[in-house]
Amino acid sequence: MTQIANENDRVRTKPPVLEADAHGQAALMLAESMLHALMENGTFTTRQALSVVSTAQEIKVEFAEAAHESRARMQASLDLLTAIGDSLDHELT
Repeated sequence: MTQIANENDRVRTKPPVLEADAHGQAALMLAESMLHALMENGTFTTRQALSVVSTAQEIKVEFAEAAHESRARMQASLDLLTAIGDSLDHELT
């Protein structure tokens, strides 16, 4: 993909990512699995695991703001953390 900076210059840019990052997916799945395992072993209560997710959401907002990350990108991360919290919350019911 090429963008024109001015009439004489061409700047190469990366094409948009169409798939989620494999490293990020693996890390997210590992973290969620660890929380579930800690709950199953009795190391964490569900409320403690949910607290971990809540803390991660707060930290995400702080880091995103410090890095001037787009609101859409930040919200996408928060949505993923919310989905993890929802999966943990089902353990309460």
